[in-house]
Amino acid sequence: MNNEDLKVLRTPLIILAAVIAMVAGAGWYTHILAVQAKAALERQKNDLQSAQTRMRQSGDEKDTIVKYVDRYRELEKIGFAGEEQRINWLDALRNANTAAGLFGISYQIGTQHSYPYASELDPGAISLMESGMELDMSLLHEGDLGRFFETLRNQRVGLFQVRKCVLTRTDKSETLRNQAYLNAKCDLAWITAKPGPAAGVKR
Repeated sequence: MNNEDLKVLRTPLIILAAVIAMVAGAGWYTHILAVQAKAALERQKNDLQSAQTRMRQSGDEKDTIVKYVDRYRELEKIGFAGEEQRINWLDALRNANTAAGLFGISYQIGTQHSYPYASELDPGAISLMESGMELDMSLLHEGDLGRFFETLRNQRVGLFQVRKCVLTRTDKSETLRNQAYLNAKCDLAWITAKPGPAAGVKR
């Protein structure tokens, strides 16, 4: 093959090389498009599965709400579920004092904080909170204390736990009817439940 033959073949070879390059480029581009399409399809499948999962969960949550909403409303009415009902607590204290025939009652309420024994009850997505209360009462005899707490509980204004009560005799030199002979200092914890994690709420 001489130089003249090479000159004749030069142009076709250049065209052939260009065509091969274009075909290779087109093949690579097609591969890239296929990879991108596959990735987009996978994303769409994942989005669809996520939407289906959310829809099922929404249906489950709706069923749960419908199933337990009446019970939750009952717990709200008795002051256990929802926000604290401090005004109701204080009204209940005064009513219990009168009903139990005590000689007056004084109180102090602390800030609201997480219930320290919540983990033992495993409340899940419910926050258990408590507010401490100190009571100071004058009694005629020991039985007045039990009657007071029974009356307080029967008013259904919340859930409380008696932590401690200390009874001391008053300094009375005479024996008179309708006179306080005992003093009671008690520590209570008013407990409430709220949806959502505890957040160290203070009031």
